[in-house]
Amino acid sequence: MIVEHRILIADDHTIMRDGLQSLIASEPGFEVVGTAADGKTAIRLASELKPDIVMIDLSMPGTSGIDAIAHIKRKHPKIRIVALTFHKEDRYIHSTLEAGADAYVLKDDSRSELFTALRSVLNGKSYLSPSICDRVVAGYLAGGERAKQEPAWEVLTKREREVTKLIAEGYKTREIAEYLSLSPKTVEKHRTNLMRKLDLHSVSAVTVFAIQNGLVTQ
Repeated sequence: MIVEHRILIADDHTIMRDGLQSLIASEPGFEVVGTAADGKTAIRLASELKPDIVMIDLSMPGTSGIDAIAHIKRKHPKIRIVALTFHKEDRYIHSTLEAGADAYVLKDDSRSELFTALRSVLNGKSYLSPSICDRVVAGYLAGGERAKQEPAWEVLTKREREVTKLIAEGYKTREIAEYLSLSPKTVEKHRTNLMRKLDLHSVSAVTVFAIQNGLVTQ
């Protein structure tokens, strides 16, 4: 009897979710137990469904995939995380692996590479897309320089990054407070702190910063 490994898919594009669901369903030994269109839903479903693997995009509305990875890994360390993304930039790779992802796969990788990644993490191994292996190795060899060149947004706390992202997505203070289960006063404090740290002086400047640093997409 084939053991069915349970997978949760998180991606904000319906076509991508549906395509991944069909792809997973076609492979013996895997089943999709749930889908999520944003990071917050992925966190909730990971707790409710206890999947073996969460396959997650990095750029999603509200809570980002990277923050969702960190939350899921902190609460459920045995769940394996496969980041599935178009992003090849060092800052995404570094932050995603630091958050606790077990595999980093590109959306233009082949079907066989995706399933190799899934089987690798189930066996307790890590997996990196062949397309990014060289740059990851080069990055770690240049570790000292990497530390000096960390992106500006790394000076922000996790909560400040969430607030930055939501501001850039057009949410108002009260809406952000409701989404993050905070008081409006606390949200305003985070807003003041993040703008001071980044030396930004308007919502439009925050939006530009968020886009440039991959917190939101255009």
